[in-house]
Amino acid sequence: MAVTFTNRIGLTYYLRKTKTKKGNPSYFFTTKQDAKGNLVKQIPDGYEIYEHPENAQVFLRKIRPQQISDIEKHLVEQAIKKLTGTKRYLVYCKDEFITIYESNADFGNVKNIFGDFLNGPTIPPGINPDNVLRDNASIYDQYYSAMMRFCLDNKEKRTFTVERFCFRGSIEDWIYLDGPDILKKLNTKYIKLLGTDEFFEAPFY
Repeated sequence: MAVTFTNRIGLTYYLRKTKTKKGNPSYFFTTKQDAKGNLVKQIPDGYEIYEHPENAQVFLRKIRPQQISDIEKHLVEQAIKKLTGTKRYLVYCKDEFITIYESNADFGNVKNIFGDFLNGPTIPPGINPDNVLRDNASIYDQYYSAMMRFCLDNKEKRTFTVERFCFRGSIEDWIYLDGPDILKKLNTKYIKLLGTDEFFEAPFY
């Protein structure tokens, strides 16, 4: 059976193989079943499937050493689950970073389109339409942007620093917020700022 992978927005990718001019194998994922090359039945040794967090495109890449533990990633994911609209966020680990991505979906526009329906008489008692919209709007947009990240500062002590992305034209880069400190403490202090005006005011000078 050929190697396939279905990404977060439901597109199925097929792993195919061609040869370079030197005769070396070249692997790539495509959504087209009739694309050039042969279907691959097994992932090559030393490689893994990677779904790009920003646009959900699928690639084959060399396996990278895992610097972030499963427990540390789980800690961030659990903190994200406490937020309203948790499906709005993705958590990805790469090298020494735990990065939180936020959906670029226009939540205000989704609310305008479906607001009347969600506020109609068919909505069960106790359901908050705003929460429904926030929890499901990400399905209308596949694109995400990196918003916050934790960087492993000391491998022995397992301490981290935290940064947020600044979208000002004069900066357009990561800016330092806090740390080094234990991940749990930074989680508690900063993840709750996601989706709020306070996020764009940090760091607090």
